[in-house]
Amino acid sequence: MISDLGRGSLISDINVTPFVDVMLVLLIIFMVTAPMMVQGVDVALPETGSVDRLQAEQEPLVVSVDRTGKVHINDVKVDLDTLGDKLKKIFENRSSREVFLKADKNVAYGRVVEAMAQIKAAGVEHLGVVTEPVKSGKPIH
Repeated sequence: MISDLGRGSLISDINVTPFVDVMLVLLIIFMVTAPMMVQGVDVALPETGSVDRLQAEQEPLVVSVDRTGKVHINDVKVDLDTLGDKLKKIFENRSSREVFLKADKNVAYGRVVEAMAQIKAAGVEHLGVVTEPVKSGKPIH
């Protein structure tokens, strides 16, 4: 007996192997590139014993001072001399006047104080300093 499946008939099954191959390649690409998409300024934050979490009404405005002393508003680099003016311009369009300050623990204290003075001169009502909680077993010095 000769079956008619061998000649001239169409197979109606979908071959999913190429689809699975493409999806696995896309998954690998995503897994490799996702860690590179982390945004922000690299700052080694100081550690504190007690940490109160601050809640922001809007997207928080973060001023960062990195280990080289460069100042950033969110991810945009600015000069310390123009920080106050730029913040005043930003606050023209914002309802809340709050800023979070992230300063590297190895940057000179004077540089951080200068940044804080510029921030306060811009009319900021609430200035929060961002720190890391102390890891257990590690003393604070």
